[in-house]
Amino acid sequence: MNWTAIQRILGLLLMMFSLTMLPPVIVSLIFGEDSWLPFVEGFGLTLAAGFLLWLPVNRSRKDLRLRDGFLVVAAFWTVLGTFGAAPLYFAGGLSMSVTDAVFESVSGLTTTGATVLTGLDELPRAILYYRQQLQWLGGMGIIVLAVAVLPMLGVGGMQLYRAETPGPVKDTKLTPRITQTAKALWYVYLAFTTACALSYMAAGMTWFDALCHAFSTVAIGGFSTHDLSMGYFNSTAIDLVAIVFMFAAGINFSLHFYAWRYVSVRHYSQDPEFRGYMVILLGVAVLVILGLFYHGTFATPGEAIVAGLFQAVSIATTTGFTTANYASWPAALPVLLLFASFIGGCAGSTAGGLKVVRWLLIYKQGLREISRLVHPSAEIPIKLGNKAVQSRVVEAVWGFFSVYVVIFSAMMLAMMATGLDQVTAFSAIAATLNNLGPGLGDVASGFMTISDPSKWISIVAMLLGRLEIFTLLVLITPTFWRH
Repeated sequence: MNWTAIQRILGLLLMMFSLTMLPPVIVSLIFGEDSWLPFVEGFGLTLAAGFLLWLPVNRSRKDLRLRDGFLVVAAFWTVLGTFGAAPLYFAGGLSMSVTDAVFESVSGLTTTGATVLTGLDELPRAILYYRQQLQWLGGMGIIVLAVAVLPMLGVGGMQLYRAETPGPVKDTKLTPRITQTAKALWYVYLAFTTACALSYMAAGMTWFDALCHAFSTVAIGGFSTHDLSMGYFNSTAIDLVAIVFMFAAGINFSLHFYAWRYVSVRHYSQDPEFRGYMVILLGVAVLVILGLFYHGTFATPGEAIVAGLFQAVSIATTTGFTTANYASWPAALPVLLLFASFIGGCAGSTAGGLKVVRWLLIYKQGLREISRLVHPSAEIPIKLGNKAVQSRVVEAVWGFFSVYVVIFSAMMLAMMATGLDQVTAFSAIAATLNNLGPGLGDVASGFMTISDPSKWISIVAMLLGRLEIFTLLVLITPTFWRH
């Protein structure tokens, strides 16, 4: 293990991250609010910690290996969540404990959107902006940004990119050089954020609300500047803008990159994961809307259609915005929506969940086993589109699914051991491990009422979900530490 290189990179990344605490200071000054000091204190603490890590090993120029990349990613997300909590903890008006501050910070960075805060409408705008910015940075991944910057500082990034990028197939690069790949992803990400913010403004939001909600929409985060989330605006136009950009953010960003580079949308329809994503979202939306019609939940058909479509896209893509209290909807609709979050968005998107491509492979594997019952000797390949999938990839998907089920079950039992009922424990783990945000039961409106041990379990679940479980679990295996 190359400890000096790891320490140097962590120091550099922390110093870079400290700069993200300065924009809220500007927001505070713009609105004439006296809420800038906690961010200056957080900036100073994070910068000093990064500098002290970096200084003793700043002359080290050793290259990272793959296992070093895993350790940097896991350590940095853990450390980042801790230091990101500093401004929230220092803000006297919030009166947040260390547990609550870390929970809110990790929830933002992992784009989960679960919150322990109430009274958002009365909070200083600097605090509100900072929460949204955390989600925006976490959406694409601080590490991907670092991959584009670190080569200028003498550090290669391929190992970090492989450890951070989600999905079952990780070595696909959009451009020949990894630095160009990271920059390309950020250009697409910035373009989507700008377009989303302008669309929100055109639909009636103020510039501040538009910017903040664009951050969390494109990041598929779900934080809002209002307690009622998107329901605060009571605007069909705003809801439709959110639906479009939540849907787009759940698509593999490499498809958006190709659309931008080649000025073509043909490859979207040719991608089997995108087609599966479309079918799943459409199916969930139709079922929800029909359920709302049947039970007469809304006064008019138009309201039912918009509310059902919005909530289906929001929960299925693990964004977590709400326009209504969906947990109180009749029959099985809340559970249907929660189950949809287990699928999530496409690999290579900012969405959570197990990812559509994994469910496609599991579905096709199931069909193959049924066919083998009829034709035991047949060689039946599993295909995505016209390409056969390697058996190693299918095995990895089944391994991930198995570990996911075990982790989910263990964490749910741990939640119940802290005193939560079954519905609350199940939905809390589903909401955090899938990086969704809102749950059912006692966590339908937030995680502020659960105990500190339950919150720490949720924090671990959010980190596991953001890094797709294996990136963290590999660190506790003897094989990883064996020379």
